This record gives sequence, structure tokens and C-alpha cells, in this order.
Amino acid sequence: MLDGRDPRYDVLFEPLAIGPVTAKNRFYQVPHCNGGGYRDPSAAAAMRGIKSEGGWGVIFTEQCEMHHTSEITPFIELRLWEDKDIPMLAKMAGKMKEHGALAGIQLAYSGINGPNLYTKEVPLAVSAGPIRTFTNDPVQARALSKDEIRDLRRWFVNAAKRAKIAGFDLICLYGAHGFGIFQHFLSRATNMRDDEYGGSLENRSRFAREVIADMRDAVGDSMGLTLRVSLDESIGDLGFSNAEVREFIDMNKDLPDLWDLAHGTWEECSGPSRFKEEAAQEALVRGIRELSSKPVVGVGRFTSPDVMAKMVRSGVLDAIGCARPSIADPFLPKKIEEGRIEDIRECIGCNICITGDMTMSISRCTQNPTFMEEWRKGWHPERMNPKGRTETVLVVGAGPAGLEATRALAERGYDVALAEAGRVLGGRVARERHLPGLSAWGRVADYRTYQISQKPNVETYFDSALDAAAILEFGFQNICIATGATWRRDGVSRQHVVPFPVDAAMPVFTPDDIMDGQRPSGHIVIYDDDHYYMGGVLAELLRNEGCAVTIVTPSAYLSDWTVNTLEQHTIHKRLAEMGVEIVLNRGVTEIGVGHVVSNCTYTDQTRQIDCDAVVVVASKRENNQLFHDLKAHEADWADAGIASVRIIGDAEAPGPIAWATYAGHRYARELDGEDIGDALPFRREITELAVD
Repeated sequence: MLDGRDPRYDVLFEPLAIGPVTAKNRFYQVPHCNGGGYRDPSAAAAMRGIKSEGGWGVIFTEQCEMHHTSEITPFIELRLWEDKDIPMLAKMAGKMKEHGALAGIQLAYSGINGPNLYTKEVPLAVSAGPIRTFTNDPVQARALSKDEIRDLRRWFVNAAKRAKIAGFDLICLYGAHGFGIFQHFLSRATNMRDDEYGGSLENRSRFAREVIADMRDAVGDSMGLTLRVSLDESIGDLGFSNAEVREFIDMNKDLPDLWDLAHGTWEECSGPSRFKEEAAQEALVRGIRELSSKPVVGVGRFTSPDVMAKMVRSGVLDAIGCARPSIADPFLPKKIEEGRIEDIRECIGCNICITGDMTMSISRCTQNPTFMEEWRKGWHPERMNPKGRTETVLVVGAGPAGLEATRALAERGYDVALAEAGRVLGGRVARERHLPGLSAWGRVADYRTYQISQKPNVETYFDSALDAAAILEFGFQNICIATGATWRRDGVSRQHVVPFPVDAAMPVFTPDDIMDGQRPSGHIVIYDDDHYYMGGVLAELLRNEGCAVTIVTPSAYLSDWTVNTLEQHTIHKRLAEMGVEIVLNRGVTEIGVGHVVSNCTYTDQTRQIDCDAVVVVASKRENNQLFHDLKAHEADWADAGIASVRIIGDAEAPGPIAWATYAGHRYARELDGEDIGDALPFRREITELAVD
């Protein structure tokens, strides 16, 4: 035991044999996407390397497309199609292993999920059928012939050999979340074959047995082979059920070197904290370990060392699988090892990281603003750059942007004064954490509040609503305005760029009013032109409090953008089951006494919806008056000793909480930095031009 580590967690630091290789501990970063893939390989490599430094025993890539006949454009994943892809992946493997972790690669053949929009190859699947994607591509796959199944086995072996050359220690064969060919063979929902690969479970298992046998002959002497399978497809009798998973593992006891268990759909497996508790998959996993002599890893958004240790000690799991918690704090294992539990940045389960993959962009993390900026900007999650030439900073506003700026500035060595107009730190987070399902989001404030409390160079002042005159008198060298934003009540957002008619006699509420404790009664219409979580959360809150609720949105989907956080389906289902009336493809053009006027977004035909009050969830107005007042006195800055004035976060441009913490961190990193002029503020990789 190292000094500082609680002996209750010793079990998490025991080595784990996985076939011919051994992990130094039980912290297992399961495959997760990051929005970088083949486009940003150095960024992804550096991100994985930071986790190695943070103490993870096993680190995996994201899904790696192993053959050009199955790819999931427009989504940007890794590729291992030919030898030219090896150097990119070798760089990643090297970074993973730099501090003693095992490097793993997840090999994927997407089958019925691969539309091949880039390669233009005809998709190949276990059985013929329409391609299953997030975007319902109008493409069908044809069934693999037995000759093509033999080809597919060979392609997996080729990919395994390339992975070995690249330096990987482990291979994960993807058969979970409905995305991998192994699950497609195992599930009767995707396997309609009548040959030796279809019908009975033994037949449906044949492909997995053959591929693993082939790989073991090719690379099994030096690489561990893991199989990721779904715990339960949760789609009824046709699906690969939890009972059948157990039968499959019992039938093929020691097939892989490790069983990697995950829920059947990505939405179920990576459900946000609003709908999924920590260790939510325990009931589906419990007892599987007893069916095989091979170790088992499972996931469950593990953030508590006590829960992790219990999972291993009780024999439910041999390794603690983490994706989102490893993003929120890449140094989670090291902090447990060093007895610094209070310094862990706990994942809040908001799933903003997943939106990077879903929107084909670089991922973000609400808790860890350095995620995916390790290479691009040189940011390290545990180390700040040295302090610059000035000494003092006044941060106005203690929301997520102001708190992160204060914490990071203090780490750099600045003397920081944090001025908060109220008496609670956290800003919007302090308010939203009390809404249904969002309590875990309070960790954004809790982590930063604690870290700030440990800094002797930070002074916090409550009840401090400052004006420009006061700030000019204080003598701070740098002023950071992080005063947040306020929800509009005039309907201005996407449908309306100017206010729509509102009768003053009609009770109209904003999310701020609701969070301040004001409550409408009777039949409430929620007009949601924000399209993220707030409209649905307020509908749930008001329905729970006895109101009749109708939620109206111009979108074809309720809480449209939450498709990217994997919760849109669950939000709609929950509200529908609660009796909330959901009105899609309709906007609101006028609020009158006792009603709203709603229009069809396609025909503009209107109808009246009677109601007692309206909650408008539209856009936000920046609280930027203080910044503009200071700018109006810019001529006085030098005499007041002011070197810089910046506005950040929602006060500059409202966005999700992750945008605010990123803004605060970036401000702290760049203060007193050199003027880079028109240069790009981050690094990027440029594809090499082919020789003509």
C-alpha cells in the first residue's frame, strides 16, 4: 500500500491477467468515442496518453473500423483499413503505454449499421435488411454469403496482425450496443439465417468462436482477446436477452480472455444521470462471473471508489469499466491511490462528451475542459501554465465560468477575488441542480467550490453586486466578467427573431421564474424553442406538482438536441407516460388571455390552445451591462491600474454548462499570454496530399 491510500481500495490496485498480458490494476478505460477519430489522431492519442499518466491499467481506443466494406460515415471513428493506417494507431498505442497501461484497440465491423456512404461499397450484414443508423439512411444491406463470412474472418485476422504491429496489447471485438457484427450474429433480431450460422444459439455463436480461434492462432500468444457483448438488447423475444447472454457465456465459458459486458443499446448503456444511477447495470451483470474462469469487466458510470471496490470485492466484476468517468477525471486512479478522493472531478452524467461523436466534432466535457485539448492546445488536466506578468484578478460572477476561471487562475498563482452578487456559489448550476434528475450536475459547483476553498490566494465575497465605478476604484489589474445570462420571456429564439405579442394579463413564466420558486397552476403550456433539456425538465416538474401540461415545440422531436446526449427517446417516453400532452411541429405566435395561438411549422395554419399560464423556454439574454459600462470607461483603465477586461461564459454568449467551464478555463490559461494575432489558436492535422 502506498502512503495515503485507503486500504479499503487496495483491491482496485491488484494486477489482473488478461490472457498473455497483465494489467497493473483494475481501472479499465473501455472503448469510447471522442469526435476525433481518423481526422484528429494526434489529439486522440494525447488524450489517451493523459489517462496513462493518470494511472489507468487498461486504455482502449474507440471503435476502429477494420475494413473498408463497413464504415459509418458521417461519424468519425478510427480506421484500420490498410497498412497506411498503422503509424497513426502506433502513435496512439505508444501514448497509452507510456506510463504502464495496457493498450487496447476495439475492432469493429458494423454490418447492418454501416451505410458505407464514403466507400460506396454495398453493405454486408448477417441477414439482409435496411441499414440501422441514427439518420435512417435509405440504404439496405445484403446478406453475407458463406464465402464472404470466410473473407470476414480473414479481414479480422489481418486487422489483428496490423494491431499487433502497431503495438497494441489487447483487442476488443465489438458486439454490443447493437453496433457490432458479433451482436448481429448472436441476436435473432438481426440473424434470420437458416444455415449453420443461424437458428440455435450454438449456431449463432459460431462466428464469434471462429474469429477468436483464428485470432488466437495469429496473435494470441502476445495479445489478449476480449469480446464485448450486450447484456440485454431489451427489445422483447426476438432480442438477445440477458438470459440468453448468460446461456451464451456458459456455453462458451472461456472463449475470450476477458468478457466485456455492456447494455444492449448505447442509450441504455450510457444513459445520462437524469435517468441512470451509478452501477445501474449491476443486476444484469451479477452472477455472470461465476459462469466462466475468465475475468469480467462492466460499466455503470462509476464515480465512487467505495462502489468500485464493492464490485470487485463481491465478485460481480474483476475490472471497473469506465468511459465517461475517465473523461471527467483522467487521474481518477492516481487520486484514489494517493488518498486524494476529494480532488476527483466526478462525472456528472450530462453526456455532453457523447455529443462530440454525434455531431462529428471534437468532444467536450463539462467537468474537464482540457478533454481533447491536450494536444491541440497543450492543456493538462492537472497542471496549469506558469503565472504571467500581472498579479491580481477580479472575477465577477460565481457561476460555472467564474468558478472555473477562479480555480484555474489560482492554480497559476494569481491572487484572485471572486465577487458573487448572491450568497451561493454555482450560478445556474446551483439552481438547475434542484430540478428533476439534475442533482448530479451540482458536482460542477461542488468540485470547484472545494478546490477554491483550499487556495490561500483566493478571496470570495458574497452579496457583491458590483458596478463599473466600484471596479475602477478597486485596483485589480485584470477584470473577468462572468455574470451569466437570463432566460427571455418574449419568445425570441429560433422561430421568432423579434418578440411576439403577449397579453400582459396572461401569466407568463420563464425557467428563471420557476427556479426562483414561482409556480403556475392549472393547465400550463410550455413553449419550447430551446430544444435542449430545460423544456422537458420543467414539464416533468410541473406535472409532478399536479399541473396539466402541454408542451409545444416547432421541432419534429421533443427536446430535439438531446438526440445527441442519447436521452431524447427517454424524455419523450417519460413525459408521455406522465400524461404530458406533446405537440410537435407547431410553434406559438401569440399569447393571449387564457390561450396561446399555435401555428403549424409547415402550413402556418393556426389553432388556439386554451391554458391558464405559459412557460416560455426560448433563448437567453446576456447579462453584459457591466462589461459594456466598463468598456465605456476604457479611457480610465490605465489610471485605475487595469490591464485587461474580458467577458466570458454565458455573459458573452449563452450555451451549455460545458461551454461555460471551457470559457473559464480558457480565460485562465490565456491571461497574460502573447498576442498571437491572426494565428490559429490550436493545432490541427492536415491530410497529406497523395502523389499524382
